[in-house]
Amino acid sequence: MSLPDLSSTPRTELGRHHERGRTERDDLYAVLDAGLICHLGVIVNGAPRVLPTGYGRLGDLLYLHGSSANSSIMAGNGQEICVTVTHLDGLVCARSVFNHSMNYRSAVVFGVARLVTDPEEKILALRTITEHLVPGQWSYVRQPSKKELAATSALALPLTEASVKIRSGGPSDEPEDYKLDLWAGVVPVTTGFGEPEADAVLRPGIDTPAHIVTRGG
Repeated sequence: MSLPDLSSTPRTELGRHHERGRTERDDLYAVLDAGLICHLGVIVNGAPRVLPTGYGRLGDLLYLHGSSANSSIMAGNGQEICVTVTHLDGLVCARSVFNHSMNYRSAVVFGVARLVTDPEEKILALRTITEHLVPGQWSYVRQPSKKELAATSALALPLTEASVKIRSGGPSDEPEDYKLDLWAGVVPVTTGFGEPEADAVLRPGIDTPAHIVTRGG
């Protein structure tokens, strides 16, 4: 069963620009599904640490990828963590320094993380993360061995408490500044995939699979 729409909590309530906030759960899904790297905030030995890592969403659960030797991932088990995903869509150039801004889509997720220990769920978590990064890759390549599974960890984070903030459009200048002979507008920012590059030691006759061609440029 899907969770209800996002509700405000002391940690997710926006301090500024409330109009940029989103409460629809689909908006949260859209921001998460469009990203490839998240930033995990966790306390390790009493000090804050932020770790960029891969992730994948399965329904209302977020899986975070890491190594079993990664202290940040291991420290997140049973602890309150914070996960953020941000997309930069444009640089907003205004007629005054103060009113410069950025167009973006961002999500901040709070919650208690759980280290995935069940073997079947760990496979599910790794498949979710792999398919999020490169759809079709899990069934194409060799499956992980017991040794590789032991060296890999995954955290599970429920999507119960989150904040979504989105800005779009042009600059918002002061009324008197519109009279200035200064250019204002938006410089769009885009992220895309290039043409797939084959491994230098790839044996001849192995074609690029369709799912890689689709993911590439």
